[in-house]
Formats: sequence, C-alpha cells, structure tokens
Amino acid sequence: MRSLISFYLCYLLCLGLGLACVVCVCLWNSRWRGGFAWDGSSHQFNWHPVLMVAGLVVVYGIGAVVYRIPLTWGQNKLPWKLLHGALMLLALILSIIGLCAVFGNHNANNIPNLYSLHSWIGIAATALFAIQWVMGVTGFLLPCSPLSLRQLLKPLHVWMGGVILSLTIAACISGINEKLFFVLKGNTNGSLPYAKLPPEAVLGNLLGVLIVAFGLVVFRILSNHKWQRPDSRPEDMTYSPLLQDENE
Repeated sequence: MRSLISFYLCYLLCLGLGLACVVCVCLWNSRWRGGFAWDGSSHQFNWHPVLMVAGLVVVYGIGAVVYRIPLTWGQNKLPWKLLHGALMLLALILSIIGLCAVFGNHNANNIPNLYSLHSWIGIAATALFAIQWVMGVTGFLLPCSPLSLRQLLKPLHVWMGGVILSLTIAACISGINEKLFFVLKGNTNGSLPYAKLPPEAVLGNLLGVLIVAFGLVVFRILSNHKWQRPDSRPEDMTYSPLLQDENE
C-alpha cells in the first residue's frame, strides 16, 4: 500500500509538472513573443517550442509511464499497448510539425538551418524517436513478430526510450537558453538584457527547471522496479504482440 501511494503521488507530480511545462511555454510565446501564426514570420517560429515541449517532452514522458500505472496490472495488456503506441505517435507528430514550423520560418527569412548544437541534438532526438516508434510497432505490435525478436528488442527499446528523453531535455534547455540570448540583448531591441533577468528571462528559466523536474520524475517512475508491470520484469518477457491472445 505504501508503494502504491508513493507511485500515485509521483504520477500526479508528473502530470502536474507536465501541465506546468505546457502552460509556461504557451504563456511565454503568446505574451512575450507575440502569439502564433503560420506565415513564415517569427509568430510561426513560436509553434516550435510549444509543440516540441508538448510532444517530445510531456506527451512522450506520460506515454513512457503508462505501463507503470497499477490499475492496468492484471488486465489485458493490448489496450495499454495501443495507448502507449498512440501517445508516442502523437508525440512524434507534434514534434514533426514543430520542426516544420522552425524550418519554414528559417527558410522564409533566409536563416541557416541546423547550425547550432541545439538543432543537432533536437534533430538527433527526433530521428531516433521515429526509428524507435517504427521498431516498437514492428517488434511489439505486429502478430508476425517472433518471440526471439521481442526478447532482443525489449532491452534496447527501454534503453533507447531513456536516451531519447535525455536528448530531448538537453535540446529543450539549450533551445530556451539560445532563444533568450537572441531576444534579450538589451538596447538593440528595447528589452532588458538577459543578465538583468527581466520577467521573460525568469519565465524561460522557470520553464527549463520544470522540464528538468518533469524528466527526473519520469526517470524516477521508470527506474523503480517495484512499479514495473509484473509481466514486464526481466524474468518474464513472453508477452504477446498485437492480435495474439493475452490472458494476463
């Protein structure tokens, strides 16, 4: 019972931090960056941080811990497989649209693409995520997937999931810092410099802290073996793919 209470407190904290991340990034780009559009302007760029934080951080993190919810234990695993896959697909779609937003803005304004460390990390995270999703569907959902393949893929799938979330957090932190340095230059654009910590800088820094906190809570949930779904522990890797009977 104590472990159960601890899990749900941690899970509620995860949801709360995720919601706070989305609220902060939306507030930042609507209040201080002028809102949203899809016309090649800086307002189109504003979709980029919102969609990347919402998709690659929040939806991805929540999708990663679906199997840890104790209410799902002892039930047919298929609906939770589908939910996990659907959440990850939603995260991937949001991240792809977020990339389209920034590439469209850069191309419309003759700004070079993929020159910063932030962009390299972000592209790497998104590419690995796309590969991970395809491998997950192929290995764990298709009925033709052999047990030996699933046994081989599962440790890699779990490890890659953690790597992708780590890369995503690194990309978000570097992106927030990069954006704040670009827009808070002091006298050049009428704003206070970043070093003076104006309200926009405080909100941006707070967003970064929330993202890190969210990631740490997700990793805490995933690393606690007591919160693993019983049939997902290393000693039992014989769960079935999509369309195959699951009487758990």
